[in-house]
Amino acid sequence: MDHAQTFAASARAASEALRALFEPTPLQRNEHLSARFGAEIWLKREDLTPVRSYKLRGAFNAMRKRVGTQRHFVCASAGNHAQGMAFACRHFGVRGTIFMPVTTPQQKIGRTRGFGGDAVEIVLTGDYFDQTLAAAEAHCATHGAAFLSPFDDDDVIEGQASVGVEILAQLGRAPDLVILPVGGGGLSAGVTRYLAEAAPATGFRFVEPSGGASLAAALAAGGPVTLSRVNSFVDGAAVARVGARSFAALAGTDPAHVLAAPEDRICITMLEMLNAEGIVLEPAGALALDVLPELRAVIAGRTVVCVTSGGNFDFERLPEVKERAMRHAGRKKYFILRMPQRPGALREFLSMLGPDDDIARFEYLKKSARNFGSVLIGIETSAPGNFAALAARLDAAGMGWRDITGDEALAEFLI
Repeated sequence: MDHAQTFAASARAASEALRALFEPTPLQRNEHLSARFGAEIWLKREDLTPVRSYKLRGAFNAMRKRVGTQRHFVCASAGNHAQGMAFACRHFGVRGTIFMPVTTPQQKIGRTRGFGGDAVEIVLTGDYFDQTLAAAEAHCATHGAAFLSPFDDDDVIEGQASVGVEILAQLGRAPDLVILPVGGGGLSAGVTRYLAEAAPATGFRFVEPSGGASLAAALAAGGPVTLSRVNSFVDGAAVARVGARSFAALAGTDPAHVLAAPEDRICITMLEMLNAEGIVLEPAGALALDVLPELRAVIAGRTVVCVTSGGNFDFERLPEVKERAMRHAGRKKYFILRMPQRPGALREFLSMLGPDDDIARFEYLKKSARNFGSVLIGIETSAPGNFAALAARLDAAGMGWRDITGDEALAEFLI
């Protein structure tokens, strides 16, 4: 039996063992997306596991193989991996120590503690994840515990492959295309390795957040490299370095099949799924759906499975998601206006706004000058083209203005 067959058999065994925790997550044909793109689009709802992400699969599989010799597991995570490990620790009755950055939101700490109960201890240390990871690894060395990687572990990858096992069983045939989100690469490595044997004709597309494209960087360099900067908005997939074991399975990927999803555009996808379908997705969970418009020609008339990898969304982030979505759609902008300091100037400006323009922010930044003052103003409108008309009216009135919507430095301080 060759190595690929051994992996497929192991993936099926992992899938069977998982039934002690939960039934297969639903594979649902989505009418809304199918009609929109002229394809048969199915969603593999990993946002509906007991911990609302696929991470439970890998943590459970790695743990079940080691509980005979190991009773203390350690991980470093501020999100889904922590929750998956906590759930698995409680199931197996083993001890877990979970290291989280000091900056971790209370919601995530609370959910992790809720899943693990008395089985887990949560240690908050480090302002940045690298510091947290170092502390976790030092703890393992001192206490003889087993470190459980979120993705760079053969047993974790094997557990994530159970997603592919379920897809084939539920669909009853091989899909034409599977679209997978990529963070550290554990899910994509597992599913591609399984389907390479069980459904060799199935194609793949991989989606990374634009601010964390570690797989694309690794393919370009011929091996895993560490990104100098990562945008943390897509926290479930914002990984600076793809796993070495993950990359070993993905090294032959066509770079053209690895797509980048802009963080602000992902927000549009999240809101669309929430409003149109009532499906709550975290940013990483929306990655596979976000690229459907740019794959329209590829997917037309075909059977496509999108893995919605997680639904751990804190609704306190909803205002930020709406803000990012409107800015990406060109329906919200921020300006600094140079406004004359005289009676009636504000009324004149307000008269320049169109019927669909709405002021969302108005703040004097500098009012000390005798003749003019600087004003920060945020405007929402119904269509992007309305801003061109507003700019023309401002220019005609001789009112100085500057669009700072895309200025990251200014936006960080002012917006």
